[in-house]
Amino acid sequence: MIDNLDYPVQLIQPNGARVCRPEFDRLITDIGPDELLSLYRDLVVSRRIDTEAVALQRQGEIGLWAPMLGQEAAQVGSARALAPDDFAFTSYREHAVAYCRGVPPELLTTMWRGISHSGWDPEQVNVTNPAIVVGSQGLHATGYALGAHLDGAEIATIAYFGDGATSQGDIAEAMGFAASFRVGVVFFCQNNQWAISEPVSLQSRTPISHRAIGYGIPAIRVDGNDVLAVLAVTRSALNRAREGSGPTFIEAITCRMGPHTTSDDPSRYRADTDMSEWRSRDPLERMRLFLGRRDLLGENELSTIAAAADDVAAGLRRATIALADPPPSALFDHVYAEAHPLIDVEREEHRAYLRSMEGASS
Repeated sequence: MIDNLDYPVQLIQPNGARVCRPEFDRLITDIGPDELLSLYRDLVVSRRIDTEAVALQRQGEIGLWAPMLGQEAAQVGSARALAPDDFAFTSYREHAVAYCRGVPPELLTTMWRGISHSGWDPEQVNVTNPAIVVGSQGLHATGYALGAHLDGAEIATIAYFGDGATSQGDIAEAMGFAASFRVGVVFFCQNNQWAISEPVSLQSRTPISHRAIGYGIPAIRVDGNDVLAVLAVTRSALNRAREGSGPTFIEAITCRMGPHTTSDDPSRYRADTDMSEWRSRDPLERMRLFLGRRDLLGENELSTIAAAADDVAAGLRRATIALADPPPSALFDHVYAEAHPLIDVEREEHRAYLRSMEGASS
């Protein structure tokens, strides 16, 4: 599956024109008009969720948020390629992946509001909660896939990470292990051009996908702003994983058009003019033009999708603001799967500390 790494796979041009790639077209023959509209709806709703969460953070309702503006196609296309039994291991920016896998939008801000260790039960939707430790999810996805294979399950896992995470040891170790044992994991790198405040050109002198080849892992680059191309490429990689052919590395070329997180000011390290070209490649506008060329997206469809996105955002806002602070003892819940004597001791020590503070204040 080593494609020409100098030319990322593209099925839809920025102006909405379709590109013929038979080897990838055959992977999406089931994507008809309804499915195309559904993909566009997911793109629009995901962006609306993201903008609403940023607004909530600016208003003090959540503590932090990692915006995904510009990366919607990479996330929606890859998430929609997953089978129900596949498992996604995310970083902290894959809000669209969580949404596409069935995570209720009102749970997306729970952790970021600081009232929970996590937002949802991963086993119910087969997608993990946000991983704050950069790169750790690569190891988790590899281990889970190997365990599933040993249990006889024909599933795949996918590990999402950014270009910056490829400089972390966890990703290197995961790739080495996956290559050695032919683990059914897809390494999905969203190369969004910036590792916090440093450009990707500083941390990697060659395309990031070349690193995978050094491990003996097939690699492919895809236009990460082309939802159809991402869907096709990810389906191919997941098929390889499920059939026992081992890992694949996907480098989705996209751009983080906003800040790294809401605590970041990107104007300090990049000029606004640097974003002009990427704005012309906007994944939502590209899909809108593509659908328009096929007379699939009229004013009725646009207004219906926009209204649906607004409804999701309104529900997200209401649920977030209504989230109550948990009792202090909740800090010790769910640290281990079962009761642990060390946690019991620490919980009691914490309660004693709180009682002592009540006495001091009186």
